[in-house]
Amino acid sequence: MELYLSAQEFPAELSAEFSAGSLEPTHFLQTDFWASFKEAHGWKPLRVYGSYKPKDYLSQWTGNNAACFTCSILMRSFSLPVVGKVSLAYIPMGVELSQTPEIMTETVAYGKFLSDFSYSLRSFLDKNTLCIRFDIPVDLYSLEDRDTYRKTIPCSFAPDNIQPPDTVLVDLTASLEEILARMKSKWRYNIRLAEKKGVQVRQASFEEIDVFYDLYKTTSQRDGIAIHHKEYYKDLLERGERDAASKVDLYIASYENEPLAAIITLFAGKEAVYLYGASSNNHRNLMPAYLLQWKAMEAAKVAGCQVYDMYGIPPTDDENHPMHGLYRFKTGFGGQVVHRPGSLDIPLSPLYKFYVLGERLRNFWYKRVKKLLAGR
Repeated sequence: MELYLSAQEFPAELSAEFSAGSLEPTHFLQTDFWASFKEAHGWKPLRVYGSYKPKDYLSQWTGNNAACFTCSILMRSFSLPVVGKVSLAYIPMGVELSQTPEIMTETVAYGKFLSDFSYSLRSFLDKNTLCIRFDIPVDLYSLEDRDTYRKTIPCSFAPDNIQPPDTVLVDLTASLEEILARMKSKWRYNIRLAEKKGVQVRQASFEEIDVFYDLYKTTSQRDGIAIHHKEYYKDLLERGERDAASKVDLYIASYENEPLAAIITLFAGKEAVYLYGASSNNHRNLMPAYLLQWKAMEAAKVAGCQVYDMYGIPPTDDENHPMHGLYRFKTGFGGQVVHRPGSLDIPLSPLYKFYVLGERLRNFWYKRVKKLLAGR
C-alpha cells in the first residue's frame, strides 16, 4: 500500500481520480471543513492519499487494477502517568473505499485492509501513537447483522464509541408530500399543531449563539448530557457561514418572541446532519421540536441533500433506556434505522492495553457510578 500527503504525488492514472472529484468524502466527518474545525479545538489534522494494489484478499474486487482513496485523520496528544506524552490517531467514518465498496462489508478482507493501512500510516504519525481508532462507515440494518460484523472482522473494538453507531436516515429524494406521508401520523399532527398555534421557525446567525446555548444548558441539566463550551458551537456556526461546501445553520423556534427550541444542522454534499438540539422547559405542548426538524428537512432538500441523518439514537426501542424518548422522537420521522459497527482499534504500541484499561475505568465511573449518584 502506498500513502502520500498529496494527490499530485500519484502516478498520472491515479491522480486523475482525485482531480475528477470521484473520491470526495461522503460523510462530513471526513471533509477538510471538519478537520479544520477540529484543529481549532485541540486536534492535529492529517490527510493522506492512498493506493492499494491487488492482494490475495482484495483481488476478487480490484482485479489487476490498483484502486485509490483519501482519508482524513485527527491526532491528539496527551500525557500518561510515568509514560509521558503519547498520541491517539482517530479516523472518523473511514476508511471509505468508494471504488470497491464491496470490500467494506466483507469483514475479513476489510479488517486486513485496515491493518495494512494502519502499519503503512505509522511513519506519518507521532512516534508514541498508541493506536489508530476507526469509526467504520458501514450501514447495517439489523442488530443481528451488526453482531455478525463485529464478531467476524479480525480487529478489536474500542471500549466505547466516539460517534453514535445507531441513527435514523430520512430519505430526502422523495417529494415533500411523500416524506410527510412516511412519518408517523402523530408526528404530522404535531408539525401542523406547532404551525397552527403560532410557533415561528427562523434561520439565525452565529451572533445568536447565546439563545442556543441558554437552551442547551437547560437541556443538559434536564437530560444529564455533557456539552462543550459556548465558543465551540459559535466557531462551528461562524465557519459554516463562510464555507460554501459545508453549510452549518442555526434554526430557532419561538412563540410570542420566546425561544423554545433550537437545532444546529450541517449540509455537506448529499448529506444533511442534525448535529445538536436544545429546548426550553416552557410551552413543550406546542411541539416546537417537530416543526424545527421539518423546516430543516425542507431546507436540506432545497440545498440538494439526499439524506437527513438524525444522528444518534439508542440501539432499540427499550422503554427502560434513559434515552428512550430520543429513540421515539427520531424514529417517528419515517427514516431508516441504521446500526453501524462502532469504533475499532488497531494497536501500534505495547502501551495500548494500559490506555484501554484506563478508558474502561473512566467509562465505568462516568456512565455508571456518577449517574447512580445523581439518581439517573
